[in-house]
Amino acid sequence: MKDLSTERGKTIDWYVNTCHSIATDHGWWDTSREIPELLCLVHSEVSEALEAYRTFSDENFVEELADVLIRIFDMSGHLGIDLEGALLAKIEVNSHRPYRHGNKRV
Repeated sequence: MKDLSTERGKTIDWYVNTCHSIATDHGWWDTSREIPELLCLVHSEVSEALEAYRTFSDENFVEELADVLIRIFDMSGHLGIDLEGALLAKIEVNSHRPYRHGNKRV
Protein backbone atom coordinates (compact mmCIF):
# COMPACT_ATOMS: atom_id res chain seq x y z
CA MET A 1 0.00 0.00 0.00
CA LYS A 2 1.12 3.54 -0.76
CA ASP A 3 2.55 5.64 2.11
CA LEU A 4 -0.26 8.10 2.78
CA SER A 5 1.67 10.17 5.35
CA THR A 6 2.79 12.59 2.63
CA GLU A 7 -0.72 13.19 1.22
CA ARG A 8 -1.36 16.76 2.39
CA GLY A 9 -3.59 19.40 0.86
CA LYS A 10 -6.21 16.97 -0.45
CA THR A 11 -9.93 17.67 -0.68
CA ILE A 12 -12.45 16.48 1.88
CA ASP A 13 -13.82 14.19 -0.86
CA TRP A 14 -10.37 12.59 -1.19
CA TYR A 15 -10.24 11.87 2.55
CA VAL A 16 -13.81 10.48 2.52
CA ASN A 17 -13.03 8.16 -0.39
CA THR A 18 -9.65 7.09 0.99
CA CYS A 19 -10.87 6.37 4.53
CA HIS A 20 -13.90 4.46 3.28
CA SER A 21 -11.80 2.44 0.82
CA ILE A 22 -9.34 1.46 3.56
CA ALA A 23 -12.16 0.46 5.92
CA THR A 24 -13.83 -1.56 3.17
CA ASP A 25 -10.56 -3.25 2.20
CA HIS A 26 -10.01 -4.21 5.84
CA GLY A 27 -13.42 -5.84 6.23
CA TRP A 28 -15.28 -3.22 8.25
CA TRP A 29 -18.16 -3.19 5.76
CA ASP A 30 -18.51 -6.95 5.21
CA THR A 31 -21.76 -6.81 7.18
CA SER A 32 -24.43 -4.14 7.40
CA ARG A 33 -23.83 -1.40 9.98
CA GLU A 34 -26.54 0.91 11.25
CA ILE A 35 -26.15 4.67 11.68
CA PRO A 36 -26.52 4.55 15.51
CA GLU A 37 -23.57 2.14 15.68
CA LEU A 38 -21.48 4.39 13.44
CA LEU A 39 -22.30 7.46 15.53
CA CYS A 40 -21.38 5.58 18.72
CA LEU A 41 -18.01 4.79 17.17
CA VAL A 42 -17.48 8.50 16.45
CA HIS A 43 -18.46 9.25 20.04
CA SER A 44 -16.02 6.64 21.36
CA GLU A 45 -13.17 8.37 19.52
CA VAL A 46 -14.23 11.75 20.96
CA SER A 47 -14.24 10.17 24.43
CA GLU A 48 -10.76 8.76 23.84
CA ALA A 49 -9.59 12.25 22.82
CA LEU A 50 -11.02 13.65 26.04
CA GLU A 51 -9.22 11.02 28.10
CA ALA A 52 -5.94 11.74 26.30
CA TYR A 53 -6.40 15.45 27.03
CA ARG A 54 -7.20 14.76 30.69
CA THR A 55 -4.00 12.72 31.08
CA PHE A 56 -1.80 15.29 29.30
CA SER A 57 -1.09 12.90 26.44
CA ASP A 58 -0.74 15.43 23.62
CA GLU A 59 0.33 12.88 21.01
CA ASN A 60 -2.60 10.58 21.78
CA PHE A 61 -4.98 13.56 21.85
CA VAL A 62 -4.07 14.49 18.27
CA GLU A 63 -4.25 10.85 17.16
CA GLU A 64 -7.73 10.46 18.65
CA LEU A 65 -8.91 13.63 16.88
CA ALA A 66 -7.67 12.08 13.65
CA ASP A 67 -9.64 8.92 14.52
CA VAL A 68 -12.78 11.06 14.90
CA LEU A 69 -12.30 12.39 11.38
CA ILE A 70 -11.54 8.94 9.98
CA ARG A 71 -14.77 7.56 11.45
CA ILE A 72 -16.78 10.49 10.04
CA PHE A 73 -15.10 10.25 6.63
CA ASP A 74 -15.69 6.48 6.47
CA MET A 75 -19.35 6.81 7.46
CA SER A 76 -19.85 9.61 4.93
CA GLY A 77 -18.30 7.49 2.20
CA HIS A 78 -20.55 4.55 3.01
CA LEU A 79 -23.69 6.70 3.11
CA GLY A 80 -22.77 8.64 -0.03
CA ILE A 81 -22.86 11.94 1.83
CA ASP A 82 -21.34 14.98 0.12
CA LEU A 83 -19.47 15.95 3.28
CA GLU A 84 -17.38 18.58 1.51
CA GLY A 85 -20.50 20.30 0.16
CA ALA A 86 -22.24 20.07 3.53
CA LEU A 87 -19.20 21.51 5.30
CA LEU A 88 -18.95 24.46 2.91
CA ALA A 89 -22.69 25.15 3.22
CA LYS A 90 -22.54 25.03 7.03
CA ILE A 91 -19.51 27.34 7.15
CA GLU A 92 -21.47 29.80 5.01
CA VAL A 93 -24.47 29.63 7.38
CA ASN A 94 -22.25 30.08 10.45
CA SER A 95 -20.46 33.06 8.91
CA HIS A 96 -23.74 35.01 8.85
CA ARG A 97 -24.85 34.24 12.39
CA PRO A 98 -24.69 36.97 15.02
CA TYR A 99 -22.00 37.07 17.67
CA ARG A 100 -22.50 34.17 20.10
CA HIS A 101 -25.94 33.52 18.66
CA GLY A 102 -28.51 31.84 20.87
CA ASN A 103 -27.35 33.49 24.14
CA LYS A 104 -25.99 30.17 25.40
CA ARG A 105 -23.30 29.82 28.07
CA VAL A 106 -21.09 27.43 26.12
